[in-house]
Amino acid sequence: MTRRALIVRGGWDGHHPVETTELFVPFLNTSGFDVEIRESNEVYADPDTMARVDLIVQSVTMSEISADALRGLRDAVERGTGLVGWHGGIADSYRNSSDYLQLIGGQFATHPGKAPEDRVGDQSDNYLRYSVRFTDAGRSHEITAGLDDFELETEQYWVLHDDLIDTLAVTEHPTQPYQPWHRPIVSPVFWTRSWGAGRVFVSTPGHTVDVLRHPTIRTIMERGMLWASRTASE
Repeated sequence: MTRRALIVRGGWDGHHPVETTELFVPFLNTSGFDVEIRESNEVYADPDTMARVDLIVQSVTMSEISADALRGLRDAVERGTGLVGWHGGIADSYRNSSDYLQLIGGQFATHPGKAPEDRVGDQSDNYLRYSVRFTDAGRSHEITAGLDDFELETEQYWVLHDDLIDTLAVTEHPTQPYQPWHRPIVSPVFWTRSWGAGRVFVSTPGHTVDVLRHPTIRTIMERGMLWASRTASE
């Protein structure tokens, strides 16, 4: 049976919502999804469309969401529609909505930058070399099983989160003489969340297309889409 995927994209252009979502369209097609793309989150307020959707792939950084659209998104996930995204497109969306934050379970707080003397005044000031370590849960979860710990050089998200998420991998923000915190901070890198009959999957890496092309990141994102999607048996 053909499944239906809805890609919703927009918000801040610096996260390349068009280019990053287009990267996964061929995978979704070959995995048996009919793919619909919308440039506005108001589609969430359309009950007829949402009733047909098995998977939502969202890439909308910051921006705003109406009460009707948010209600439609939450209702769809609660009924079994999967919700997947990466980086600011899901973990930094709709900052003014506490109900959205509750649905996702984690919110971008910052991405610590390089030492002041190493900064040059562009986005690379926020690119750090950091390690990603899979948790015990991540080593057995179907999204991340069989994958090795790895390193990235990109934005390292510091995430505020709750205990309802299942963390598949973490990263540590070390103490630095030029930063104000006094002990290392551990943040989730990949997590899942059950919400009603639905599943949510979040990846914090994904600042650029190149990050999403990283073999491990791409494998995780593709597995995450399949894991989150409603299946025919449901």
